[in-house]
Amino acid sequence: MSEGLNCSLALTLDTQHGDSVFLKGVRASARAEAAGLRCEQQVNAVVAALDVGPKIQHSFVSAGWHCLAFAYVRGGHADLGPGSRHLAAVADTLRRVPDGRLPRLALPHFAERFAAHLRPDEARALAGPHLLHTDTNPHNLLIEAESGRAYVVDWAMPARGPAWGDAAYTAVRLLECGHPPRSARQWLAGFDSWRAAEPASVAAFVNAVCRQWVATVGERDAEPSNARFRSLLG
Repeated sequence: MSEGLNCSLALTLDTQHGDSVFLKGVRASARAEAAGLRCEQQVNAVVAALDVGPKIQHSFVSAGWHCLAFAYVRGGHADLGPGSRHLAAVADTLRRVPDGRLPRLALPHFAERFAAHLRPDEARALAGPHLLHTDTNPHNLLIEAESGRAYVVDWAMPARGPAWGDAAYTAVRLLECGHPPRSARQWLAGFDSWRAAEPASVAAFVNAVCRQWVATVGERDAEPSNARFRSLLG
């Protein structure tokens, strides 16, 4: 597989049993990548139970490699552009993600992602018990060809947080793919969690992301992305 980041090995394998698997792997010595793969393995039982992502069929560590083999999704990446027929399927899947039960999973809290850029009151505003993917870019959204169902893949950065978190991130991706702000907010309005979100919580999220981008790339280079996040505030 030629697309994707943060894994050294990405293969589609046809097995002797006649089915296929998606195999991804990293060198065990690559600490950050290996940590992401362990996160993905940790949450997979929840993800598979919700039917929002493919189930891990096999896992192994051998010869310095850590590998996971997933049930293969026959299809392609989601189209998030205006008028796409994939938008409803993506929304349907993202509505189910926060329902995951996480009592024994030691996931980081969403606010920790922005720890250096949050005031104490803003950190409390981003608290929540819900499962979040936090990186719903089109390459991590697959549409199964036969059923039209959407799946979220690459769970390397999961977190606990507010139920609307992934919907908000995905709305920004819609803006990147050509939607005007009104269209992205209309798509967001289809989420009960977004309609119920406290304005102060959404503002804390937008402000934290903007401060983080400015600190990372500077105010000028951060402005295009930050403008998209600010548009969530309407």
